Order: sequence, then structure tokens, then C-alpha cells
Amino acid sequence: MPAKKKETNTEVAQKLSEELLILMGVDAKIDVSEDKENQALVINISSDNETGLLIGRHGQTLLSFQAAIGMMLKQKLGEWIRVVVNVGDWRQKEEEHLKDLAESTAERVRTTGEPQPIYNLTPSQRRIVHLTLSEEPDLSTESEGEGEERYLVVKKKEK
Repeated sequence: MPAKKKETNTEVAQKLSEELLILMGVDAKIDVSEDKENQALVINISSDNETGLLIGRHGQTLLSFQAAIGMMLKQKLGEWIRVVVNVGDWRQKEEEHLKDLAESTAERVRTTGEPQPIYNLTPSQRRIVHLTLSEEPDLSTESEGEGEERYLVVKKKEK
């Protein structure tokens, strides 16, 4: 009897994602690829009429799906693997929105001279704002607060 071929992480993620979508009652196509540069599995989900449902309010469903798949992979493979789930082009739009927010906040800091807080961002959203403004020679960004109360402040660099 020939030995059973071991499934790749990509194949396991594909199967688990398909099973989870079936349990959710959602008809969608899944494409799993490996992002070697960021050491992550990227799961792209496309659906003709369920996109909004899959993204959820402020991406909550998408992030929950991502967390669930991450935990399921840990159970199945015995190790944590970074998973990034994208529905449609939501992540690209989200990143553009955050870059615009960072730029307009930077402009307000330059105009008023006052530090400007940005509330209600997830850690990954704060990271995008930090990175967007990291090249600005006259500004600095820092996260303040703890846990759910954590927020980002954009301010002028002290000379």
C-alpha cells in the first residue's frame, strides 16, 4: 500500500476554508497562495453576491474568519501559521482609506500645530498609519493607551 502524500499547508488551508464557508452557508470561490516575503498564507475569497456578508461591518466577519482559520490550521498542523484573508479587494481599499486618513491628519497637525489623536483603529490599522507617516521628517506617531482604549497620536517632532 503506497504511503499517503502529505498535504501542503496551502492545501490544508484551502480545505478548511471551503468547509467553513459551507458551514456559513456561503457560496464563494477560494484561492490560497503562499506569500513567502511575509511568511503567510493568503486566502482570497470571491463571491458574486455574498461579498458584503463576508466582509461584515468594518471587516469584522473577515477578521473573524481569518482568526478561525488560523486556529483551525494550528490544530491541524500543530504550529501557528500567519493567515491573511481578503474578500474582493477590501484590504486594498482599507489600506487606501487609512493612507488618506494619515495624510489628512498630518495636514491638520501642520496647520494647527496641535497633536491629533486617531481612535478606533485595530493594531494592523495603526501600523499602516505609522508606516505611512514614518517618512515625514517633521512628524512623529505613537500609540497611547492600553488594550481596547489604545489609540494613535500624530504630532510635530520636537526640535
